[in-house]
Amino acid sequence: MKARGLAGVADRFRIGFVGSALTGHEQYAGMLVIPYLRPAGGEHGVATVRCRCIADECVKDEAGRYLAPLQKERHQGHGKYRSLPGDVPRLYNTMALIGSSPNVVVTEGEMDAMTWEAAGVPAVGYQGTSAWRAHFDPAFMGFRHVYHVADGDEPGIAAAEKRAAEMPNAKVIIPAPRHDSNSFAYEYGFDVLRERIGL
Repeated sequence: MKARGLAGVADRFRIGFVGSALTGHEQYAGMLVIPYLRPAGGEHGVATVRCRCIADECVKDEAGRYLAPLQKERHQGHGKYRSLPGDVPRLYNTMALIGSSPNVVVTEGEMDAMTWEAAGVPAVGYQGTSAWRAHFDPAFMGFRHVYHVADGDEPGIAAAEKRAAEMPNAKVIIPAPRHDSNSFAYEYGFDVLRERIGL
């Protein structure tokens, strides 16, 4: 989280680490844990969790420096993320949908949503280009602007354009070619990131 410039929001989003896995969860050992928090909190305040690979051989170069956010990580033989068995796609950081802001950002991925929140802009994330579900749409109808911030690659742009075509209040924002929100903010800063949506 620190290497991605997100140390300041890690506690707020209750980011964790699987140091000692429970029986049946051994496959998540050594992974980062990203909880999907419900706004009301309480006994059932975590809707689900997703785990992210942070193994040194996948996320660091030969000198021990983190590759991301400016270089591509090297996950081979497995994906970066693992959901719990039987879990369904969900929106990440639904707290952003109940605030008083007239605008909200939608990103492809949890880290990008956290990046916008660290920049002071409400943001939700979804779990990849094929994870959007039609029942997510009504949650965004009350906003003045819904900024679909695409990863700067062809699949990310296509997904953002598809989402925006289905929402009358949506705009597609591309931070820069080959950048997602997190890498753009890391390279140019939060102020320049906010400027991408006119704030």
